[in-house]
Amino acid sequence: MDIATIIGLISGIVFIIGGIVTSGELGSFWDLASVIIVLGGTIASTLISYPIKSFLNSFKVVKKAFFKKEASPEQVIGDIINLANVARKEGLLSLEEFGQKIDDDFLKKGIMLIVDGTDPELVRNILETELVFLEERHSEGQSIFETMGAFAPGYGMLGTLVGLINMLKNLDDPSTIGPSMSVALVTTFYGSLLANLIFLPLANKLKIRSGREILVKELMVEGLLSIQAGENPRIIEEKLKTFIPPEMRKDYKGQSESEGA
Repeated sequence: MDIATIIGLISGIVFIIGGIVTSGELGSFWDLASVIIVLGGTIASTLISYPIKSFLNSFKVVKKAFFKKEASPEQVIGDIINLANVARKEGLLSLEEFGQKIDDDFLKKGIMLIVDGTDPELVRNILETELVFLEERHSEGQSIFETMGAFAPGYGMLGTLVGLINMLKNLDDPSTIGPSMSVALVTTFYGSLLANLIFLPLANKLKIRSGREILVKELMVEGLLSIQAGENPRIIEEKLKTFIPPEMRKDYKGQSESEGA
């Protein structure tokens, strides 16, 4: 579970409610018609923009923002170094047994390609092509939430216009102007709230998670090709460390030394 996403969402709601309560009544910010216009309109425009299957899959994508378990680059480097040591001592064919024990399908696929004696350039092309399509699938989920974040404020303004039109119809009764204006502005509030607290932050979180996953898989590709080329495990380790920040390299180095001891 991603604690930052949970804390951010809950704290955002708490701060907004707290600000409302300290300056007015919470009930004044509830209007069913405004919810229908903003949320319904945003969903309708998103359905027009994307295929129904992509829209429905976006609900599955949301889980990644809350529950996605990321592969640690340090752990992947450790796995690659272990595979390199095995290949150096026992040959590439010995990797098949170790590949069956690995949970990551992408890494397992790369190992099987190497074991089958596939040309290194073809191995790279196959794995990088899979990465391209993986990134495209991720970007579609991100773009759906970015689109919803763009539509929500617009429908908030549309709801405000509807409220103002209804208000102007009753100008002969001054007592209705204040409440009608309040309801009109609530719709804009809903649009901004949904866009800036939910849709756009989720899109950003998914983008960051996608970038990290792609980085880890690129690390796997370089590691596997280095193993196939018969490079020294120590050289492979130094090469793969360039994919991660210096502080993570230090941690990994310390971890390697402790394991070796």
